[in-house]
Amino acid sequence: MATTLLDPHRYPAFELVRLYHERWEVESAYFAVKNSLLGRRVLRSRTLPDTAQEIYALLTGYQVIRIAIADATSPVPGTDPDRASFSIALHTARDQIVQAAGVIAGTTIDRVGAIGRAVLKHPMHTRRLRISPRAVKRPLSRYAYKSLRVDRRTYKATINIGILLTAPNSP
Repeated sequence: MATTLLDPHRYPAFELVRLYHERWEVESAYFAVKNSLLGRRVLRSRTLPDTAQEIYALLTGYQVIRIAIADATSPVPGTDPDRASFSIALHTARDQIVQAAGVIAGTTIDRVGAIGRAVLKHPMHTRRLRISPRAVKRPLSRYAYKSLRVDRRTYKATINIGILLTAPNSP
């Protein structure tokens, strides 16, 4: 990992590495929208304003479910919202909408609700640190390059690592 954050007191190395691994969470969010909310379908809209409206509706639905997950996990000590299953929360929300369950709130507001209870009942395993080396994307077909006489079977790689140590500025 390369960084320009060089002050070890303000930016401890372990914390930077932990945050570096959490960058994968955005990939989980993309997966949740594409696979869970859309069900691997394409957008139905045909015009630009309708497409924008459909995207905003998907993102609003995603955010509402994430807020329900955060509300459910925040009062439970030691519970990480990352361990809550988006799919379980989505299915529970869909069931509530279809059944019109809990539409009219009582005098007391239950922050956990049905979605929170379902999510807390089935927590996911703690996530492992994800490591993925940078890779060159392979072409779909090597036949297109035969006419160019380019060898796509072997690649030469040069790796150079430089570590720069600077003395901290004294006040």
